[in-house]
Amino acid sequence: MDSTTQLTIRRTGTTVPARTSGSPAPPGSHEITHSGAHVYDPDRPAGSLHLRAARVLEGNWTGTSTVPSHGLYPHQWSWDSAFIAIGLRHLSPLRAQTELETLLGAQWGDGRIPHIVFNPSVPLDAYFPSPDFWRSSTAGRAAGAPRTVQTSGVVQPPVHALAAWLVHQADPGLSRSRSFLSRMYPRLAAWHRYLLHRRDLGGGGLASVVHPWEQGMDNSPCWDAPLSRVTPAAPRSFRRADLDHGSAEDRPTDLDYGRYVRLATDYRDGGYADGAGEFAVEDPAFNALLIASEHALAAIAQELGAAGTARHARAERLTAALVERLWDPAEGMFFCRDVYGGDGGDGGVSSALSSERRSPESGAHASERRSSESGAHGSERGSRSGALAPEQCSAESSALASERRSRQSGAHASEQRSRDGALIPERSVAGLLPLILPALPRDIAATLVRTAGGPHFGLGGLARLAPSYDLTGHAFDPHRYWRGPAWFNTNWLLERGLRLHGEHGRAEELRAALLETADSSGFAEYVDPYTGEACGALGFSWTAALTLDLLHEPARADQADRSTQVVSHPGHRAFDKAQGTPPHTSHASHTPHTPHSSFETGAKGGDRG
Repeated sequence: MDSTTQLTIRRTGTTVPARTSGSPAPPGSHEITHSGAHVYDPDRPAGSLHLRAARVLEGNWTGTSTVPSHGLYPHQWSWDSAFIAIGLRHLSPLRAQTELETLLGAQWGDGRIPHIVFNPSVPLDAYFPSPDFWRSSTAGRAAGAPRTVQTSGVVQPPVHALAAWLVHQADPGLSRSRSFLSRMYPRLAAWHRYLLHRRDLGGGGLASVVHPWEQGMDNSPCWDAPLSRVTPAAPRSFRRADLDHGSAEDRPTDLDYGRYVRLATDYRDGGYADGAGEFAVEDPAFNALLIASEHALAAIAQELGAAGTARHARAERLTAALVERLWDPAEGMFFCRDVYGGDGGDGGVSSALSSERRSPESGAHASERRSSESGAHGSERGSRSGALAPEQCSAESSALASERRSRQSGAHASEQRSRDGALIPERSVAGLLPLILPALPRDIAATLVRTAGGPHFGLGGLARLAPSYDLTGHAFDPHRYWRGPAWFNTNWLLERGLRLHGEHGRAEELRAALLETADSSGFAEYVDPYTGEACGALGFSWTAALTLDLLHEPARADQADRSTQVVSHPGHRAFDKAQGTPPHTSHASHTPHTPHSSFETGAKGGDRG
C-alpha cells in the first residue's frame, strides 16, 4: 500500500463526529482492527478529489513540514503551513501538529514567526532571497533569531493560533497526550505580543506590516503608493529564481521586485528593528486574522485551564479599532492605511476612487508601472496537554497588563512621523476578510456581503471566485499574482465568513465553486477569477489542504456543537503509532468551554447547535 493510500483509508464500524477520514497503518501491517477492516471510503474512489488532494500533500511533505510547491517554493512558508495544517488534520492530526511545531521551532526571541524557514538541503541558488541574503543568525541576533536554523526576517499573517486550535480539535486525545497546546501556547502568545506591541506603528492598536511580503499579497495594488517612496535595488544586484518556474506575465514586475529587495535589505541592515523603515501599512486582512487567532488563543487558554475572557475582550477591542481605522462606510468595505503617507485625513477614499475612475492611469507610479510592464518579470512569493504551568499563567497576565500601558516598543521609533497616515484607495479582497470576525457589527457584515457580490468582486455572479483585486480597478490583471487572480485561501476565509454571518446559501455556492475549481485547475496556486484557468504552480499545497477541509466539513454536516464531543479518533492511531507517538486516551470527561466563534468549534459559523 503506498503512502497516499495510507493517508486516505478509514475504518468501518467507527463513529466519530464530522471527520471520517482515518490515518494510515504502519507500512506492512494488516488493515484489520477490532471494529472491522480498513477499507477505501466508498464515497472517495480512486481518482477522487479527496485522494488527489491527499497525494499533493504527500508529494510536498519533506518529513517535518510541507513545501507549498517543490519547484517554485522549496522551503517552509509561515501562513502556508497554517493553512496546510488545517487540511492535514483530516488526514493525520499528528502530521498537522508536526507542521506547526516545525514552524514555531524557528521562532525568534522577540516573538516573531519568520515567513520562511529554510531547508538546508536545498541549494542556495534554488530560491531568492536565500539564507545568505537574510543572514538571520547574525543580522537578527539582537532580535533573538535562532542560531541553528536559517530563516527570513519578515513575517506573514498570523493564522497560527487558529490553525493550532483546529488541529487540536481533530484529535483532542492525541493533542493532550503530546502536550501539543501547552507547548504551542507560550509561543503563540509571544507571537501575538510581538505584533500588538512592536508592530503598532500607527499608535491606533492595529499591527502594521513593514514589507509587502508580510501581508502575503505581495504585489497587490494596495502597495503601489507606499512603495513609490522606495528606491528600488539595482536589477543587477540580485537574480530572481522564480522565473525558472513561472511565467513572467503571471508574476510581479522587476520594478516591484527591486523595491521588495531594497526594503528587505534595509530591514536586515538595521538589525530587523521595527519602525525605522519607509513602509508601514495597517492591513485589514492581516489584522482580521490576528483577531480571529486571538479568539482561538482564548479557546486554547481555556482548554489549558486558564481564563480566556481577557483575550476575547482584547479581540473585541481590536475589532473596534479595525472598524475605526480601516472601515469606509461610503465604499462599503475596509481599506489599508498607509501609516507614513498622506496628510492624516481619512475623507479622501471615496473622492480618490472617483478621481481614479475619471483618470485610471494617472499618477507617477502608474506611469512607472506601464513603462516597466513590457519587461516585467516575476517575483518572490513572500508571498508562504494539561493545565498551563504557573509561570505561563503569570507571563500571560503580565502580557495582558502591559497592553494597558503605553506601548514603548515600535511607538518611539515612529513618533516623529504621521501616526494617522491615510487610507489607500484600492479595493482588495483583504478589505472583505474581516467578515470572519464574530464581533463585527451586523450592519457592516451585511454591507461586506453586498460589496462581495457587487461589480467590484462579482462573487456569485461575474466571477467564479472572488478576485484578489477590484474587477473594475485600473490595475486589474486576471493573471498577475495578487493584482486580480482568485486565490483559494482568501476564498476559503470568505466562505467561512459568509457562513458565520448566516449567509448559508452564498457560502454553499462558494464552497461548490472552490471544489470545482480546485478539481479542474489541478490544485493551482491561483486562477483567473472569471474562467478558473490555472495560474502559477500546480499541485499547490494550501489549495489541496483547503480542498480537504471543504470536503470534510460541508454545510450540512454535523449540526451539533462539536465542542461537546471531545472524542479521540481511532482511525488516526495506526499512523500515529508508526510515527512513534505514545498511546493516548480520549479524555472524554473533559468539560468544554463555551465557544465564542465558529473557529473555536471547527464548525462553520451558524451551523452550531
